[in-house]
Amino acid sequence: MVGRAESVNPKPGIGAAVFVVALISACLGSVFWYAKAGSGLSAYDWAAVRFTLLQAVLSAVFSVALAIPVARALARRQFFGRQAIIVVLGAPFILPVIVAVLGLLQVFGRAGWVSVALGWIGLPPFQIYGLHGVVLAHVFFNLPLATRLILQGWQDIPAERFRLAAQLGAGPVAMWRLLEKPMLMRLVPGVLAVVFAICLTSFAVALTLGGGPKATTIELAIYQAFRFDFDLSRAATLSVVQIVLTGTAALIAFNVSHSDGWGGGLDRPVQRWDTQSFGARGLDAAIITAAGLFLLLPMAAIVLSGLPKVFFLPGVVYSSAFTSILVSLGSTCVLLLLAIPIALAAVTRRYSWIEMVGLLGLATSPLVIGTGLFLLINPILDPSLLALPVTALVNAILALPFALRILVPSAREVVVRFGRLGLALNMQGWQFLRRVVLPRMRPQIGFAAGLTAALSMGDLGVIVLFADPERATLPLQIFRLMGSFQMQAAAGAALLLLVLSLAVFWLLDRGWRRYAKD
Repeated sequence: MVGRAESVNPKPGIGAAVFVVALISACLGSVFWYAKAGSGLSAYDWAAVRFTLLQAVLSAVFSVALAIPVARALARRQFFGRQAIIVVLGAPFILPVIVAVLGLLQVFGRAGWVSVALGWIGLPPFQIYGLHGVVLAHVFFNLPLATRLILQGWQDIPAERFRLAAQLGAGPVAMWRLLEKPMLMRLVPGVLAVVFAICLTSFAVALTLGGGPKATTIELAIYQAFRFDFDLSRAATLSVVQIVLTGTAALIAFNVSHSDGWGGGLDRPVQRWDTQSFGARGLDAAIITAAGLFLLLPMAAIVLSGLPKVFFLPGVVYSSAFTSILVSLGSTCVLLLLAIPIALAAVTRRYSWIEMVGLLGLATSPLVIGTGLFLLINPILDPSLLALPVTALVNAILALPFALRILVPSAREVVVRFGRLGLALNMQGWQFLRRVVLPRMRPQIGFAAGLTAALSMGDLGVIVLFADPERATLPLQIFRLMGSFQMQAAAGAALLLLVLSLAVFWLLDRGWRRYAKD
């Protein structure tokens, strides 16, 4: 850290953090206030609570159970294209949920590729709606995340440990018992808790694949209370339940995610003498291929089905795409106005704790924040008038934790390296920010901006509470096309959304990186 005199001014970051805390507190406060007038949970609501917990548990267990062999295969093999596969594992994170769901329907739906193949051998089609489909979609989204987290655990084992075990004559079973199993015992509980917490707040998946009253999550019940019943007190009561569940899950994930590590090594390449048999090579190749097909086939299905229609879409789809671009850019601007000051304040001596403010976005559900904002705005004016600004604001708040994880380490390095020099040259505050910090943080700022823009572009959450029939973002328009059984138009719109999401991410990420080199 720098000395007592700081080269960066923490006041803008403090103001941004206060704004975030005040906004979330106001939303939660309004939810708790309206919940007092509620009459408790009905049998239907308790069924939604049970289904939410059941699908989150099953999704977490299947995601992690399948991620372990995939991560193990990637950790044990070095081959051409390995890095590309690891990069692909990050694609579902920025993939719009509605696009992925439509791709899964193309592959696993009643008339999808898998069901057609099952029909060839006399088996009934795959049932994607209901619990099966929700869990399948969650595995699609969270298998890559769990694989990346567990793969990091394998990579953290020093190469010297494997070398020593091989010199002592340890075979595959002994290597598993001595090195791999202890690592997984420490790492897997945290990964399970993280995936469980993510699945608790999944709204778009349940909205599209829920399949009826028996497959309703809490967030879907909140949406139904708003859009169909306009029962604000019931929606607020359900939001309180969701707050308790997500807060508890986030707390558990935080407490079980720590590990003692393996100590230092010499950073040598890992050599695995215990995995050179033909059977082990074949098994690892089959696992990697199966995981790749599972992740790539839905995206390929969207491209194949949407390409013939993408240039002949209704005009409302293109206007919705323009709306999504505006929301995405607005969300990105708000994110940068909040994240950069908070990141700079977090590297100062007195306000290092301020980074924790960003975690509030993880501990609360986007639909709960949207519910709170609706309750605050509704007595004053028509919430649909503020649909787009509210959507952009909530998307920025939800992307804030990820942006801070990207920006804070870079900001800390810049301040540590150049802070004293800036003070010696009497370069503080805005001058230090403009001349030193921003130029050296351009790659990280571009990555955070691209990630936020892509996530906002594909969001189908808060907009469903505020939107009117006249205006819609592209994800909401795709959902409406699916609801009216215009699947070809929906596929073309989904391909357009996929291209736009990847384009904004690439333009902001790569553009800032290239600008940083000039």
